[in-house]
Amino acid sequence: MRRVLLSDLFSTLIPGGDAERGLLNEAMARLLGVDTARFIREFDDAAYERFTGVYGDLQTTVRLIAERAGGNPTDDQVLEATNLRRALARRLLQAPPAATLGTLAKLRADGWRIGLVSNITTETQLQWRDSPLSPYFDTTAFSSELGAAKPEAAIYLAACSALGVTPSECVYIGDGHDNELPAAAALGMHTIRTLEHSNSHPAWPGASINTFAELPGLLV
Repeated sequence: MRRVLLSDLFSTLIPGGDAERGLLNEAMARLLGVDTARFIREFDDAAYERFTGVYGDLQTTVRLIAERAGGNPTDDQVLEATNLRRALARRLLQAPPAATLGTLAKLRADGWRIGLVSNITTETQLQWRDSPLSPYFDTTAFSSELGAAKPEAAIYLAACSALGVTPSECVYIGDGHDNELPAAAALGMHTIRTLEHSNSHPAWPGASINTFAELPGLLV
């Protein structure tokens, strides 16, 4: 019987903040003195590198992307732009739905071990430890720490290794961003899509739930 749950973070346990991120990127571009469309394009194109920590800390990353967008920002401009991004991540991580926390508590009480598998930047990873979510997790597999990001098998396997289980012993839940669901299923995990915060994989043919709180009912 499966008793290990691996979960995505953004748009699964907490909102992804997609609309806020769009406005945030526009505000960052203005602060950095670069063309908004070009900055957003460069920022999006660097997603894998940002998630796997290739560029180092957030300030170094923001400066590099601003320069790619044709800018030459000052240290103060970079700091102000990065502070905006840190604040958004903090707001999202500090306010998980109460029902989600209750569900995690129930799963732990029922004997489930829980791991987090997340494409996450270095700065956001540092904020995780102060999130109300963190006490419910036995291990974390962060892309910024591992140098691998979903849908690469290595990030899922790192969580499995930390918990001493094989993929076939795990349930994986996520909204479907980054092609995470097919990748988890290909490894042999029982894979569930949640629609609570985002419908990121509309064509997903497998099991789906509307809220994270419905998960225990699907695991019996």
